[in-house]
Amino acid sequence: MTQHTAHPTTPDPDLAHQIAKVALLRGTFTLRSGKTSSYYLDKYHFSTRPELLAQLAPLFAQRVSAMASAAGKAVRRLAGAELGGIPLVTAASLATGLPCVFVRNAKKDYGTAKQLEGKVEPADTVILLEDVATTGGQALEAVAVLRNAGADVLGVIATIDRLEGARDNIQRQGLAFDALFTVKDLGVA
Repeated sequence: MTQHTAHPTTPDPDLAHQIAKVALLRGTFTLRSGKTSSYYLDKYHFSTRPELLAQLAPLFAQRVSAMASAAGKAVRRLAGAELGGIPLVTAASLATGLPCVFVRNAKKDYGTAKQLEGKVEPADTVILLEDVATTGGQALEAVAVLRNAGADVLGVIATIDRLEGARDNIQRQGLAFDALFTVKDLGVA
């Protein structure tokens, strides 16, 4: 099942420029996917800046609302994967009023030994927020954890889509996909 989400707003060129200015690095980099790239988008350079988070939060809120409306579902929770998704989902939670869940990369081996922090009820409709989507691998790993906890994961909203297959890979799993920006919006050819 392929789902498309209409963009409720066009990308803000000023915000795209601000993100590119602080996060776009040039050189030779190995990505999480194993691919080599001539540029890297350092999510921590934009996700740790309050002036950028304050601008991203309402954009996430708009996209969450649009994705929920397109599916005809009420979203109950937002989720973000460790570590880069945590500040993004926290900012979006504040903007939407929806509680959020943090997805760890692995179960912790102490205390409650959970992989999910926060509460997910069976059949809760959840949208996962992602920082930079390349192939969608990390997002799909987090989706699997959420689904194993009983969540109905509606889709993934990335801050930046590198346009390297994430959309197709995520949609192949029956999930909606959207991104606030693409690398083209950030001036990466």
